Amino acid sequence: MPDTRSPEIRAEVRLPTQELRDDLPFYTGTLGMRLDMIYPADDPAVAVLSGHGLRLRIEKGAPEAPGTLRLLSDDPDAIAGGQRALVAPNGTRIEIAELNPPLVLPPTDHAFVVRRLADQAPWVIGRAGMQYRDLIPSRLGGSIIASHIRIPDGGPVPDMVHFHKVGFQLIFCVAGWVDVLYEDQGGMRRLHAGDCFIQPPEIRHRVCEASDGIEVIEIGVPAEHVTEIDHEMTLPTPELRPDREWQGQKFVHNVGAEAAWGPHRIPGFRCRDTTICANTRGVAGVEVLRPDGGPAPWTRHAGDILFTYVMGGTMRLEGEGKDPFQLEKGDAFVIPPGLATRYAGPSADLELLEVALPAPVETQVLDDAP
Repeated sequence: MPDTRSPEIRAEVRLPTQELRDDLPFYTGTLGMRLDMIYPADDPAVAVLSGHGLRLRIEKGAPEAPGTLRLLSDDPDAIAGGQRALVAPNGTRIEIAELNPPLVLPPTDHAFVVRRLADQAPWVIGRAGMQYRDLIPSRLGGSIIASHIRIPDGGPVPDMVHFHKVGFQLIFCVAGWVDVLYEDQGGMRRLHAGDCFIQPPEIRHRVCEASDGIEVIEIGVPAEHVTEIDHEMTLPTPELRPDREWQGQKFVHNVGAEAAWGPHRIPGFRCRDTTICANTRGVAGVEVLRPDGGPAPWTRHAGDILFTYVMGGTMRLEGEGKDPFQLEKGDAFVIPPGLATRYAGPSADLELLEVALPAPVETQVLDDAP
């Protein structure tokens, strides 16, 4: 009968050496690796070691450069006597670092930013074949990334179960629909235009399918954050835990059609709250704004980050000491704290997506133009 067993496969990383006898005490003693093979016995030229999820082949006269070996641990002080950088006898540099370093939120580099769709900012191909347009090119010093994401051709999305090491992440659908699975949140969830998710830090999820022309706005804090693939988890998970928290934040699936409208912090506008402020304990607030027909006053805010995306209609953004900007669907802007601005001449169909970090935002209404 034919042998139907899958072949056994092992992978090794080869490193060069000039004298193997000098390397073995370092890799086994200092780094705590295990010697698996060595030959020839009388004058060893090759040794294979394993440990820390890695298999090394150290070979006398190998042509490769010595390279760098990074060891990550939840207790890095337990490795090599607490050293963070070493050089092995064969020349390989060893870096020892935290397995799960704390998330660093850089201070906000405040700026007045206007990003217009008509300026044709480039679309780039990102993860899973999705197209990205950067809405805050400066990223305010690395404190935030805001992306306009689209998938022109719908259907299944080639995604894997993954998670993001972030402080805050929002997905707001502005066109079409998308199906996503989330850890401990039941079965498939469909996000329609006007709906939003917040993905708490490190919640496992997978994008499954999208409609033709799907478009979302994605906000991430900080701008540069790690995405990791989870090869072990299968979604959906059997548990339904709607009150579970990830680093103090709950998963939110806000349905726009079911939301209630109320007054906004800026007179002349009403808003619907997405409940994100309450479910993140004030880390962020997300609201949808529409004009109520009243006059638009000048205001100043005292928050940190205030990002707005124009989902429909037109308006004129006026800023103290700035030229006015006529804005329309697809445009975005950031207002720094302390700058007086006015949302003038809003069309009746104007609709804005406002994201504030933190929330709520203290706002001063000015009696006169600055």
